[in-house]
Amino acid sequence: MKQHIVIDARVRRSSTGRYADQLVEHLQNIDHTNRYTILVQPGDDWHMRAGNFITVPCPFPQFSFNPLHELRFAWQLYRLRPDLVHFTMTQQPLLYFGNIVTTTHDLIMFQFVRRGSTPVPVYWLKMRLYRFLIWWSHRKSTRIIVPTKTIAKEVAAFQPSTSNKLAVTYEDVGVPPKTKAEPVPGISGRFIMYMGNGFPHKNVSGLVAAFDILHKKYPDLTLLLGGKREKNYIAVEEEAQSHPSIGKIVFTGFLPDAQAKWAFQHCEAFVLPSFMEGFGIPALEAMAQGAPVVSSGTSVMPEVYGDAALYFDPADPEDIATKISEVLDNPQLRQKLKDAGKQQLKKYSWDKMARETLTVYKDTRLYT
Repeated sequence: MKQHIVIDARVRRSSTGRYADQLVEHLQNIDHTNRYTILVQPGDDWHMRAGNFITVPCPFPQFSFNPLHELRFAWQLYRLRPDLVHFTMTQQPLLYFGNIVTTTHDLIMFQFVRRGSTPVPVYWLKMRLYRFLIWWSHRKSTRIIVPTKTIAKEVAAFQPSTSNKLAVTYEDVGVPPKTKAEPVPGISGRFIMYMGNGFPHKNVSGLVAAFDILHKKYPDLTLLLGGKREKNYIAVEEEAQSHPSIGKIVFTGFLPDAQAKWAFQHCEAFVLPSFMEGFGIPALEAMAQGAPVVSSGTSVMPEVYGDAALYFDPADPEDIATKISEVLDNPQLRQKLKDAGKQQLKKYSWDKMARETLTVYKDTRLYT
């Protein structure tokens, strides 16, 4: 039976929007029966290829505690008269009570502070509200999609009543950009790299501490740190100025595709020092370009990377340095990790994720 499905894809133009973007792109390839309304930010001219897909502007912020926004967003959804709404992020109107599928990517905000300049009392109140909103969103949802079994366990531990609602749909990294690789200015000789944001859970400062240890053994080795220079990265950069290895640390800022491709292809290792991840796409991007991966052994990483990474304790700079050193000193190990990375990537597919998501939609028992 033909159904009307609304997908909230307002987040697609942000750094975390790849999931929503790829979900809709691949659903257009596989579902020509149901009618889809895709909510986008005003001004987003996203073209739908399939005739049963349309976009509708949704002028409300992705993250807001404004009661008026909440009410107006809920009213927009009710007026669309959907059979199902899929929120691709946990945030959703408190007063919308239709049939809901929610994607929860992680619970990192519960464990790592991102207060910035927000006063402590205000931040504490916001976090209490945030926890309630996630709990309430899960409570209202018919099904909850998560990207890994690890995150499923964390959600079930946070909210045991969700156990029978959870569905795991692995994500993907997609096809590497076809752009021609271009060298990164300021990088020459042997180097290791990290590319991503500077949020506290990413543990970039832990990697810098480990590099101090490596610098004693490999004085010519360079550490490339790539990522948008927002306040968290700037804080890491300022802290790094007092480290003895600072002369061999290059903060590149955001790397365009051509330079990122070159860095992945020429680094001695891609290092992911994170304490937590939802899926860990940056290391998969590195694997796709042929980089050997040395990774934190906590959170989702062993589940997602399998045998395609050498693991360390992210809380121990000595262990981080030791594992990186093993890769630097052993060409055979580097090649083994490269080969394993190519094999590991075959387990993931955006098409498969979209098909599994469509199955979740059907499992809401709206279909006959």
